[in-house]
Amino acid sequence: MTELRWDLDLQSNVDLDRPVLAVAFRGLFDASGAATSALEWISDYFPTTKLGHIDPETFFDFTQERPTVSFGENGGRELHWPANEIVAVKTPDGQRDLVVIAGVEPHLRWRTFSAALAEIAEEIRAETVTTLGSMIGMIPHTRPLTVIGSSTNNDLAERLGLNRPSYQGPTGLVGALHDTLDKAGIPVLSLRVSVPHYIPDAPNPKATRSLLRRFEMVTGIDTGYAGLDSDASDWEKRVDEAVAGDPEITAYVQRLEMQSDQLEESMPSGDDLAAEFEAFLRDHNRSNGDS
Repeated sequence: MTELRWDLDLQSNVDLDRPVLAVAFRGLFDASGAATSALEWISDYFPTTKLGHIDPETFFDFTQERPTVSFGENGGRELHWPANEIVAVKTPDGQRDLVVIAGVEPHLRWRTFSAALAEIAEEIRAETVTTLGSMIGMIPHTRPLTVIGSSTNNDLAERLGLNRPSYQGPTGLVGALHDTLDKAGIPVLSLRVSVPHYIPDAPNPKATRSLLRRFEMVTGIDTGYAGLDSDASDWEKRVDEAVAGDPEITAYVQRLEMQSDQLEESMPSGDDLAAEFEAFLRDHNRSNGDS
């Protein structure tokens, strides 16, 4: 695909151990930037290698997502286009490696863009793809921020106790991507964290931490999510202080807390999630003739 630009020869220069492709895109399904922040956190936590990028020229309306100009280290002006970079993340020995794309949701040609992502998964020999997202929800900031997991692959959903998508109606890039990956026979799962709707735009380290924790539980890949404990706690305290100044909002948050305490976890907890994930991939690879 002409829009897909590789910086390295994957066969001779890149050694990935059973990689997982993880993607998140800034846009409608990245409330508070929690999903893209999660993948950026992982990229900062481990050694990385840039593998390539998807050329933005045919996928963006640059009147909506404008390029930016800045001064580089040598004082020269540099133009920066909306980026969807492909980055390999080298995890500790024995864990699956990651390839991450923490980019910007394109405006145009979603079918072609999804095909490019599927081609990336095939080129790096990803055994599965995980999409990360964050959505505005009716959840209080004082409670654990719920992560919903789903998969259109019935076996994967059953093994991990995930939901099967039930939504019908207009969709976004992630919906198009899941459809493309399903047709290509590449297992894909979705993790989405709920962000309190009364503070949807501010950076939310608590939501990022929740996503990273669930991603680690499912894949068995260390994410270092505990490193966000302090930031998440400080965030909650700041919101507490802001809410305390408005009796109406305080009462509203209390009602949300009562509702939240009555809900069950939307994903199973326990140490066996990663084991079930590995068992599914072994069975899937065996059924497709891989050794």
